[in-house]
Amino acid sequence: MKQIEVEYLGDLRTEGTHLKSGMKITTDAPVDNNGKGEAFSPTDLTSFSLASCIITTLGIHANKNGWNINGAYADIEKIMTSTAPRKIAVVRVKLTFPATAPKDAETRATLKKIAETCPVALSLHPDLKQEVEFIYQ
Repeated sequence: MKQIEVEYLGDLRTEGTHLKSGMKITTDAPVDNNGKGEAFSPTDLTSFSLASCIITTLGIHANKNGWNINGAYADIEKIMTSTAPRKIAVVRVKLTFPATAPKDAETRATLKKIAETCPVALSLHPDLKQEVEFIYQ
């Protein structure tokens, strides 16, 4: 059963619809690849998916253990290759946790392992370098 439908709108834009919810995402080719850069690019969404997956899986673990990580956020930097073929070379994810996040070394090591093994992280090509930094307030 299909979950997502993507339509080409022309002018290097697509619109994806999540069929169950009706939520929509528009993509645009980036300026450095013939687009207008007026929306997320497909590679932006790949980077976003990694960070979102990390935070979601950390949230699942936090909920199971009674921890509060509400307000955690990620800053994302995506670096493309400078030579052909064009692809993502590095995704840097800087996770910042609120003061309510666990502070002990054992829990922080567990959170790091969860981040490294979220489904998106494990699904990306091994040549794509994933750099994840944890900041605890």
